[in-house]
Amino acid sequence: MSKPGIRLDAGGATDNAGGLNPIVGVAREDLIGAVGVLLRETAGRPVKTLKHVAKFNGELVKILTGKSELEAAAKDKRFADPAWRYNPLYKGAMQYYLAVQKGVAGWIDDVEFDELERARANFVTGMILDSLSPSNTLVGNPSAIKRAYDTGGGSLMKGLKNAYDDLTKNDGIVSQVDKRPFKVGENVANSPGAVIHRTEMMELIQYQPTTETVSQVPLLIIPPQINKAYVNDLSPDKSMVRYLTSQGIQVFLVSWRNPTKEHAHWGLGDYVDSLIEATDVIANVSGSKTVNVSGACSGGITTATLLSKLQARGDERIGAVSLMVCVLDPDAGDSEAGALVSSHGIEMARQRSAKKGILEGSSLSRTFAWLRPNDLVWNYVINNYLHGDDPPPFDVLFWNNDSTNLTATLHSDYLSVYEHQPFRNHGQVEMAGHKVDLSAVKNDVFVVAGVTDHITPWKACYRLTQLIGSPKVDFVLSQAGHIQALLNPPGNPKAKYFHSAERPGPTIEGWMNGQAEEKAGSWWPFWTQWLTERSGGTKPAPRSLGSKKYKAQEPAPGLYAFD
Repeated sequence: MSKPGIRLDAGGATDNAGGLNPIVGVAREDLIGAVGVLLRETAGRPVKTLKHVAKFNGELVKILTGKSELEAAAKDKRFADPAWRYNPLYKGAMQYYLAVQKGVAGWIDDVEFDELERARANFVTGMILDSLSPSNTLVGNPSAIKRAYDTGGGSLMKGLKNAYDDLTKNDGIVSQVDKRPFKVGENVANSPGAVIHRTEMMELIQYQPTTETVSQVPLLIIPPQINKAYVNDLSPDKSMVRYLTSQGIQVFLVSWRNPTKEHAHWGLGDYVDSLIEATDVIANVSGSKTVNVSGACSGGITTATLLSKLQARGDERIGAVSLMVCVLDPDAGDSEAGALVSSHGIEMARQRSAKKGILEGSSLSRTFAWLRPNDLVWNYVINNYLHGDDPPPFDVLFWNNDSTNLTATLHSDYLSVYEHQPFRNHGQVEMAGHKVDLSAVKNDVFVVAGVTDHITPWKACYRLTQLIGSPKVDFVLSQAGHIQALLNPPGNPKAKYFHSAERPGPTIEGWMNGQAEEKAGSWWPFWTQWLTERSGGTKPAPRSLGSKKYKAQEPAPGLYAFD
């Protein structure tokens, strides 16, 4: 344990240049507008522009005379091949590219943009420059040339086949994972359990206890409506469900149905009502008067709405609450990409999904990938097309590519969170049939965020601690990204997290510099202890799943996992 005052690896949220909520997406008109601002400043401030052109020309002379000291960052995998350092042609090409990057960044820093315009300029130019890296082309990539020579052109033929397969079978998205080794219900999502209740919208799964005794108060895991619920029960060594049951927690999981256009009318209020129904079932099956809940990402928005609605009704059946990688009051300033979100873009997004009845899962996947183009697009272009390799198998990306749709009404409701800020404006905004007021919620709350999360930046997640009225709030910052922050089983020697013994204060700076302490290892054991302390005493584990009224049906992960 260290003294209060922490430093974050990878810089924390300031490095999360791609942190845009894909629910909104980026409107073509907003991208064009950002480019227009760049052109306006280029033409309107010729002196500054010429100054940076002159600096670039000076660097160009150094490159041509072999005197440039530009070199790629040590962690930049695009330029890892030795040819980028020792072959004069490749080294020059790399240095030219880096000089352009440096020149554009310097120009943007120098121009008098406001904060929002600067963030937009950085995002747009970053996207363009990432695409122009010489490593993304066959001629400009020495490792691709070597591979083609070594294989007698076989790698190029395989690369063409991979590209054709992506165009015809993967919605034109470059494949990120070899899916063949994974089978849902066999080597992923294989914890013993059964569906005990099914509606048009959801399946409720009860997992088989693996201990002689269990805590009296069960836990309901509420997944996002984006992608499948089995992320909570991925491979056995990463399964949160498996870990919780091994610690004596009674685990129930909602598995949302993958909606089609006929379900376009399903809104946030309907999803919250389904959770209330699930709570009724769990109370009947477990015999417990209260149920602890845990929601992640957009499932956290649903969970927070559920809490507010039950509080408004005077319904006290929800016990302890966990909210993970969840942003309730998104700001355009949370990230550079978030700066591109505009009222126009939100309305365009709403109209697109209303026309189709759904926001398609493939559209969400495409947006997620372009939030980190070097890692999730260009990296696989090089691997799959230029090298002619198959993408590697990886259970997290297998799940990530098993996308689901959002109904148009739910999409619209999530967009309204951006527009009207119901969780920030206590008691003023109506949503899901009541006026949302998180300040009235007094449950104990456990909040989790990830240092390098590019979807829900941790500083935005931190604000949640100030929105909720609970006197007891714990905030854990995991040294990981969006999904890895959640799938954080014990055993990783590099794992660590940050936590403060006191309720997080009003400012992030105060929490980082005076409250938070670094802890070694996974946060799962700490969370389980926190949860157990709020789960009543113990009782013998039930011998069978379900109850007389709610009988066990199909084995976990149920039917909706395959929709």
